[in-house]
Amino acid sequence: MNDNNTLQFKHFLFLWFGAAVSVAEILAGGLLVPLGFTAGIAAIILGHFIGTTLLVMGGIIGTRERIPAIESTRISFGAYGTTLFSVLNVLQLIGWTAIMIISAAKSANEITKMLWQFDYFALWCIIIGGLIFLWIALGREGGWKKVNMAAVLLLFGLTIMLSAMVFKDISILTKVPAGGMPFSEAVELSVVMPLSWLPLIADYTRFAQQAKNAAWGSWLGYFLGSCWMYTIGLAAAISTGKADPTDIMLAANLGFAALGIIVLSTVTTTFMDAYSAGVSFTNLRPGLNEKLVALVITVVGTLLALVADMEQYEVFLLAIGSVFAPLYAILLTDYFIRKKRSINPQLLANWGALAVWAIGVALYYWFLKLDLVFGATIPVMFATGLLYLVTGGYIDKWVYCKKTPKPCCG
Repeated sequence: MNDNNTLQFKHFLFLWFGAAVSVAEILAGGLLVPLGFTAGIAAIILGHFIGTTLLVMGGIIGTRERIPAIESTRISFGAYGTTLFSVLNVLQLIGWTAIMIISAAKSANEITKMLWQFDYFALWCIIIGGLIFLWIALGREGGWKKVNMAAVLLLFGLTIMLSAMVFKDISILTKVPAGGMPFSEAVELSVVMPLSWLPLIADYTRFAQQAKNAAWGSWLGYFLGSCWMYTIGLAAAISTGKADPTDIMLAANLGFAALGIIVLSTVTTTFMDAYSAGVSFTNLRPGLNEKLVALVITVVGTLLALVADMEQYEVFLLAIGSVFAPLYAILLTDYFIRKKRSINPQLLANWGALAVWAIGVALYYWFLKLDLVFGATIPVMFATGLLYLVTGGYIDKWVYCKKTPKPCCG
């Protein structure tokens, strides 16, 4: 991807809608089945409204400052802090790449077993990983914008077909909830999905022509796409007992259309994970080509998909929330409230900000146990942001030794 600021509203709308349409998001929606349809939809909308709004705020920083997402954390945490978060983000994105490939390969394998008695999960991992590799290699300079828009339009049509199959059984709307999941946990599982993209969004909004168009395009694209996928997963889980839409698509004889939904949606989502992992890795090793690193990350994620499993998916989602919710609470507080918007190249580490972040991580797991109606993300971001707002002035005086322009610690 080059540095020309050419992305417009329509590009962000299609980019983030395509990112949201995935089997992984459908599976996440299926986790909400104990609430039933009505309460589940309420949790999906509330959680996504909160999470997508926070996501777009991170994107605004990228557009205004023309810097990648993880590099923007240097504003608050210094060079060492950004190094730490770069490592965590690369690990998260490798994990996401593997999870996306696994979920798609399992579904594709079920379809090919039904169509041709062809049972090769590992081969599907390699095929899907290879397509993601090609998508990244295409790049914006290779016509990516037009190809991505065409792919998302195709996905839009295919997901309408899928939705029609899922909602053919209207009894799902009135089935008695099984219970066993607090509403707050459902909200949290809806918030953390858009939140997981926070360390990525500025990697793309930095190429926007206008901040307003990038923000609205990203918000609408992701909110509509992700809520739709969660709803499909919830409805499928209520109807069949499983969130995986593969059985429904096979029962409807969608055949190749089902295969197309799974493979194409995985490619349009997962290339963003791999590419942004490459961008974050260049924070660790400046001078490396981010596209080349992204291609290597794709290979690593594909290999991991061959040996990993999906049993800890919910734990993985919550772990992402614990790390990045307090991180961005501090950054957004600095940028939008304290008006601290420039990177100090001399600041190696803001230990005070890192200490507040560590407190925020601990608070996240404490809030999870309280079963608050808004989940854990909003309370922990509010508490962490407020703590940092109160202590930020003292932290700055300590870091900068009151009036000396050069940092005296870190």
